[in-house]
Amino acid sequence: MKTDRQLKWHILLVSALFLSLMPIIFAISSSFKELSEAYGNVFSLIPEQPTLNNYVQVFSRLPLAQITANTFVIAVTVTIFKTITGILAAYAFVYFEFKGKNVLYFILISTIFVPFTVTMIPNYLTVSQLGFRNSIVGVIMPQLSDATGIFLIRQAMRTIPRSLIEAARLDKAGHMKILGDIVLPLVKPAVVSTGIMFFINSWNEYVWPVLILKDKVNYTLPLALQLFISSEGGTDFTVAMAVSVITMIIPLALYIVFQRYIINTFTSSGIKG
Repeated sequence: MKTDRQLKWHILLVSALFLSLMPIIFAISSSFKELSEAYGNVFSLIPEQPTLNNYVQVFSRLPLAQITANTFVIAVTVTIFKTITGILAAYAFVYFEFKGKNVLYFILISTIFVPFTVTMIPNYLTVSQLGFRNSIVGVIMPQLSDATGIFLIRQAMRTIPRSLIEAARLDKAGHMKILGDIVLPLVKPAVVSTGIMFFINSWNEYVWPVLILKDKVNYTLPLALQLFISSEGGTDFTVAMAVSVITMIIPLALYIVFQRYIINTFTSSGIKG
C-alpha cells in the first residue's frame, strides 16, 4: 500500500518536472530548427536538420554584445546595491535598538506588497526629470534597495547566537568589525542566495526597461527578444527562440550552481519572526 502511494507521488512529481522543463526544451529545440520545420512539426523536440542559422541572424541583426553587456551591467549593479543595503539595514534592525524600530520594519516590509504599477509612474517621472530616460542609469536608479532582501538577510542574522555579538562588544569591537568578521561569514549562504535572486530578477526584467529604454543600443536581452515577436506570433519565431536561449543561459546556470543556497534561505526564513 505504501509503495503504491509512493509510486503515485513519484509519477506526479515527474510529470510536474516535465511540464516545468517543457518550455525550456521547446525553446532550445526550436532555436535549432528552420522556420518551416518549427511551424510544420511543432511537437518534435529533435530537429530533423539542425541549423545555427537562427543564432547567426541574431548576431547579424542586433548589437548583441552591447545588449548583453547592458543587461549584465544593470543586473550586477542592481545586485550589488540591493545586497549591500539589505545587509546594512538587516544588521541595524537586528542589533540596533532605537525607538519605533518594529514599526519602521513593518512599514518597510509592507512595501513588498505594493504593486509595481503604483510606483511605476512616480519613478518614471523622477527618472525623466533627472535626465536619465533612455539610459541604463535610469533603469538602475529606482532599484538600489529591496525590502525582500532586507527580510531574508534579517531572518538569517536572527539565528546567530547573541552571545557571539556580546562577546565581540566586550572586546570593544566596532559594528563594522562585528559585521565583517562575525555576522557576514555566518550568513554567507543567505547573502549569496539573495544576491543570486536579485541578479536573476534584474536580468529577466522587462516592464521597467521597456518604459525607459528607446534605442536598440541601450536595450537589454528581454527587450531584444520582443523585437522578433509580433502581435500575430511573429515571423521570426525560431530567431526569437534563439534569443530566448541566449537570455536564459546565465541566470539558469547561476540557479543550478547556487540552488542549495536559495532553497535553504527560503526554508530558514521562517525560523524566527
